[in-house]
Amino acid sequence: MRRSSPLAKLGKGVAVTALLAFTLFPVYFMLSTAFNERAGSGTDSLLPKHWTFEHFTHAMGDGHFGTYMVNSAIVTVATVVISCALALLGAVAMARFQFKLRTTMLVMILIVQMVPAEALVIPLFLQMKDLRMLNSLAGLSLVYIAFSLPFAIWNLRGFVAAVPVELEEAAYLDGCSWWQMFRRVLFPLVIPGLIATSAFSFVMAWEEFLFAVTFLNSDARMTVGAGLRQYFGQNVNDWGGLMAASTLVTIPVVVIFVLAQRRLGAGLVSGAVK
Repeated sequence: MRRSSPLAKLGKGVAVTALLAFTLFPVYFMLSTAFNERAGSGTDSLLPKHWTFEHFTHAMGDGHFGTYMVNSAIVTVATVVISCALALLGAVAMARFQFKLRTTMLVMILIVQMVPAEALVIPLFLQMKDLRMLNSLAGLSLVYIAFSLPFAIWNLRGFVAAVPVELEEAAYLDGCSWWQMFRRVLFPLVIPGLIATSAFSFVMAWEEFLFAVTFLNSDARMTVGAGLRQYFGQNVNDWGGLMAASTLVTIPVVVIFVLAQRRLGAGLVSGAVK
């Protein structure tokens, strides 16, 4: 193999640097605006003139963003736990058991993922109205679970199918029941896939905007995605408060992906290779 010339290495370095600058600049601009003390728009300078935490204290105090984050945490935890638990059982059924209409159900799960969420807003709104679950975190969690399940089942099915059946048969020969085999053999092997699926479900539920705005009409039950719109006025936008609130919304997502980084990468690769 030929060694790369210094000019080629320089070109790669410049390309990588330009890509990183293009990718990270919005994050830097968000942080610089959030810490900028300027009384104007706060978006006309790349460097803050005076550093301040005023926008953060205002967002957590008068902006009630702390309440929004608690509501989002409740909805997100409920969505991740329930959807992943149901999806794991559904993935085991799809990957291990043979039954009628099995292929049809897999195709239907794939088709559900292709339907845009905007097309289902009105039907779901009417359904939640009939169930008297509008303006409630339980109703919003139910909608998120319904949207998370198709992707979660389809994703976890690959991880379950990648586990050799011989391991399960060996557990049965050793006297394990199905539940013992599932808890001691199958579940530990699909944990990477479960973490990967949970991470994507977390992002979907934490930052979702459309259904939160449609189903919630009370500030006491608003989530962070819908709460960001309070910083947009008819004539003036509070860019400092918006960027501070956006920073608070971004921090949990970054923390989750940093903690699950190793498992997330291993899970995605394991699910792609049988």
